[in-house]
Amino acid sequence: MDDGERSFRAAPSVCPFCGVGCSLQYSEKTASARGWTGPVNRKGEICPKGGAAWQMVEHEDRLTQPLVRESGRLVTASWDEALDRVTGTFADIVATDGADALAFFASSNCTNEENYLLQKVARLLGTNNVDNCARLCHASTVAAMAQRFGAGAMTNSLDDLGEADVFLVVGANPAEQHPVIFRSYLYPAIKNGTELIHIDPRENATTEAATHHLPVRPGYDIPLLNAIAAVLVEEALTDEAFLDERVEGVAAFRAFVADVDVEANAELAGVDPDELRAAARAYGAADRAAAFTGMGMSQHHCGTDNVHALLNLALLTGNVGKRGTGVNPLRGQNNVQGAGDVGALPNVLPGYQSVTDPVARERIAAEWGVEPPAEPGLTEVEATHRFGDGVRGAYVFGENPAVTEPNANRVADALDRLDCLVVHDIFRTETVEHADVVLPGCVWAEKAGTVTNTDRQVIRMRRNADPPGDARRDLEIIRELGARLTDQPFDYDGPEAVFEEFTRVSPIYAGMSYDGIGTGSQRWPFPEGATEGVGVLHAERFESGAQRAPLVPVEHVDPVDPVADDELVLTTGRVLQHFNSGAVTRRSGTLMRMRGEDVLQIHPDDATARDITDGDTVEVANDRGSVTLAAEVTPAIRRGTVFATFHYADPLVNRLTGDELDPVAKIPEFKHSAARVTVVGD
Repeated sequence: MDDGERSFRAAPSVCPFCGVGCSLQYSEKTASARGWTGPVNRKGEICPKGGAAWQMVEHEDRLTQPLVRESGRLVTASWDEALDRVTGTFADIVATDGADALAFFASSNCTNEENYLLQKVARLLGTNNVDNCARLCHASTVAAMAQRFGAGAMTNSLDDLGEADVFLVVGANPAEQHPVIFRSYLYPAIKNGTELIHIDPRENATTEAATHHLPVRPGYDIPLLNAIAAVLVEEALTDEAFLDERVEGVAAFRAFVADVDVEANAELAGVDPDELRAAARAYGAADRAAAFTGMGMSQHHCGTDNVHALLNLALLTGNVGKRGTGVNPLRGQNNVQGAGDVGALPNVLPGYQSVTDPVARERIAAEWGVEPPAEPGLTEVEATHRFGDGVRGAYVFGENPAVTEPNANRVADALDRLDCLVVHDIFRTETVEHADVVLPGCVWAEKAGTVTNTDRQVIRMRRNADPPGDARRDLEIIRELGARLTDQPFDYDGPEAVFEEFTRVSPIYAGMSYDGIGTGSQRWPFPEGATEGVGVLHAERFESGAQRAPLVPVEHVDPVDPVADDELVLTTGRVLQHFNSGAVTRRSGTLMRMRGEDVLQIHPDDATARDITDGDTVEVANDRGSVTLAAEVTPAIRRGTVFATFHYADPLVNRLTGDELDPVAKIPEFKHSAARVTVVGD
């Protein structure tokens, strides 16, 4: 790619990867990305992904021209040709089958302003079929926390969490997945005496700092958490004053846990009962205990109930509403929090106002001139289940569902059943290969706007470069799409104008402004007229407006995939050097495949039983498909369980994962799949 005419400049921006929100910009001295002292990475520290972030800007594989499918092949086209194809086909679909025959996939890796406009386009057309990849990671966390507390976000701020006496990390590996949070905020507290309890099926970099490790059997978090709750009640480690003032359903919950057999639950969860009791005592005896939750908890068909069981522990011990406490989901992409904030979800409008709330719809209508539809739309996975059968057209913005969605063979077939698949992206991803129209967008360094990090800080991005070739900035693409598809002008003069409109329709952002954010941040909730946002939520009342939140008895439900005697449980996760589907990081030259990234971790006992030795090529298979991987024989993974990453299109581990959905959050069960593991013959 010839970049001779492109101009590069140093301007404060935000790393495009995880939800930490590290400040990043172009370095003229090194012609690469470097950190700067921003609101989160206050020493300018960045992780390996951030250090390689500039390489995608100049990569030769960037999409630089629109593409349209002709005679089965993608060929270059003008912007008018490509957009005419989109708007003409989408208009025909709406005219024939209604707007609900379209689905819009927003992007957790793009700005608040871009996602706000895309969800506005969908709703002006008359559908709430808009979602983002949070559906695949933390939808169940948001559902449980919103139901109980009134807000599905971190209860606390990074600034205050270091005051905790105990960290309870459940189904997350922040040392690798959120390294700046771990190294700059959590690890200093651990070195000063904060205990770390780690609940995870395998030992990893986070476990190295743990006082207690409970290697839970995948799919059995509820028995483990219920057993901890039983110990808290049995040993009088509850906060009675907090229970009296802020919690309801206490008597019924005490009766529920009185029937919990701690030893039996520990055995079911695959952990030592004495170690479980020790961990429960550490959490319950702490003056302040902060819980962190990740996809190991949420990505189950009972993920919402998993999180409910964790919330019970915080309520029992009064670890809500004060510094150094709470329940804190660690978000995956750099704007997965913001994409939900701005309404890129099928059941809520901007600011988490329900689509069924007439007052909220009236507020939106006063700004847009059109009232959004009142019925919740399809989630991302529900939509792919209906591609070609009820859903005829889809707009996929900055996502790669051909790799990231479960049961990937089914997804590939579904993508091909659409009348019109539009992919708006920066590289020729696996999803692009199914597209009818491809729109070349821009990377982090080529855009301005805001993103919202994992602890609710809204941070500004600024342009460090211009897009290559005929690629356009994402906001311009969506703005023109809106003008062509609707009767609205979409004549915003830039991202700030979009942000100002968003603050007018979203009470939790109402007091924010670009000038107020500057090179720092503003945190929601930031009501109109306030001088600053709220760091610790639920202090006097819960965000729901209620003074009390309920304790909720949660019964265990077995995983969907039954595991035969000759099978193992496959669970999946991330590693430090790569990001999600790998569409971006596998093009960053410094992020090479390393040991532990595309291997199958297997316990020595399970390996011996199958005549597998370290380094052998093995086939991992179930009824949905098969992949081949190199075996890494290690005691870091619990017996009966194997682990692989989901970062690669080859091997595509999501061929094996199931698409059974949580009944509340509609999140799939990535973390538990039955699998047969055998050595591939010479």
